[in-house]
Amino acid sequence: MPFMRSVAAELPYLRRYARTVTGAADLGDAAVRETLEALLESPREFDVTQPPRLELYRIFHHLWRSETISVLKSSGPIAHLTPRSRQALLLTAVEGFSVDEAATILAISPDVVREDIAEARTHLADELCSDVMIIEDEAIIALHIKSIVREIGHKVIGVSRTHHEAVAMARETEPELVLADICLADGSSGIDAVKDILESIDTPVIFVTAFPERLLTGERPEPTYLITKPFDAAVLTATIAQALLFHRESKAMARDQAAA
Repeated sequence: MPFMRSVAAELPYLRRYARTVTGAADLGDAAVRETLEALLESPREFDVTQPPRLELYRIFHHLWRSETISVLKSSGPIAHLTPRSRQALLLTAVEGFSVDEAATILAISPDVVREDIAEARTHLADELCSDVMIIEDEAIIALHIKSIVREIGHKVIGVSRTHHEAVAMARETEPELVLADICLADGSSGIDAVKDILESIDTPVIFVTAFPERLLTGERPEPTYLITKPFDAAVLTATIAQALLFHRESKAMARDQAAA
């Protein structure tokens, strides 16, 4: 069926969202499975005039109301948020939907979505504060990034300019987030530095670079978070929140499943 083919590419993202919003892999996967079964039984529910991803998430929420996913199994940062604020935050901060799109998905007004996001961010402000390491060889850009990171409540534990400095600093400080350029002072590669860091430290990485095409070659796994220079401070702020929130939720779910 055409509409099912159109949503197939979006299923990994819906599974990720469903697992996070329910706090458990089994519940999330069950929710996605029931959504697909409902679509197969009633394909007319899918509005083919809308973007497939938007429709898929809208139908998911039409079937899985807030009250059915109000109690999380996860002990992650979002566990104590109200169901709707949790969903509004995840849809915009992690899944990348606009406020208007999130409003359509949740069948509420954009103003309510904004209020829910503000409430969620207020509750999460302290929990998401992190030690951040910056890998950047241009002093002015490093200073700009540092000021943004500090302004939103995080601690900058160091700035490194070369591959060797970055790996040594990461091993010594164990940052909770890394912001990395790919062209470093001595001609070394930020990509290789991050690869070496991730061999011993489990931390999210955001690449901030003027050469995004060097990361999108298909020759190696592409980065989850990529910002192109020159960048907007709001984009960097939102991406930091997205990376930290998703990483901490994933770690909490893994701990909870291991303890079950």
